[in-house]
Amino acid sequence: MSEGPNIVRVAALIGDNARAEVLSALMSGRALTATELANTAGVTKQTISFHLGKLLDAGLIRVEQQGRHRYFRLAGPDIAHLLESLMGLACRSEGNRLFTGPRDPALRKARICYDHLAGELGVSVYERMLRTNILHQHPGGLQLTEEGRVWFNQFGIDTDALAASKRSFCRECLDWSERRHHLAGALGSALLTRIQAIGWAKREKNSRVIVFSAQGEKLLWAMLAPQSAPSVSARQAAVTF
Repeated sequence: MSEGPNIVRVAALIGDNARAEVLSALMSGRALTATELANTAGVTKQTISFHLGKLLDAGLIRVEQQGRHRYFRLAGPDIAHLLESLMGLACRSEGNRLFTGPRDPALRKARICYDHLAGELGVSVYERMLRTNILHQHPGGLQLTEEGRVWFNQFGIDTDALAASKRSFCRECLDWSERRHHLAGALGSALLTRIQAIGWAKREKNSRVIVFSAQGEKLLWAMLAPQSAPSVSARQAAVTF
């Protein structure tokens, strides 16, 4: 018998087309009903009930009851990380296939990956943070520098509180469309939440697309200028979208 946990059961669950559609839909970070997931997966309510039971038993999703309704969501950010990594592998195996459709350019530019910023903009922001020493890669993983702690605190994000939480503080996540990394973990989540709170960007309704205003994107890059602290105070740069 091989050492370590057996991955076959989890791999088989994710490998089913309907269940893969369910998990992909839940990557939006929103909780969805069984009816909504059945429509997404293109199966009957009875069939989706079977699939959701399997995913619940495996700990890949969780359910919340509100009145008569049950809402399903991913079990946690670690599941989202797994799915995003698999999307990256799927893209590599399919080659440089172009994705068409009117909404695809927006998805490629900026989208939510569970609860943090992904897409071209997410990757570019992460890489700028590395170049400006806000974040530092070392053999043990990703690290927030002292300069980075000051930067995030000036942006209105309490990094000490985030570090004290049980969630992974900061890590890189493979972006399936860019095939490079973006920022994930509690720090990545707080960054996107803050960007939306001050009106620089908003989430498109019923979509994973994150839409930045022209002014919001300009201010974001101004704060990421190559210097030790934000060039613009986030508390003074709130805009109306």
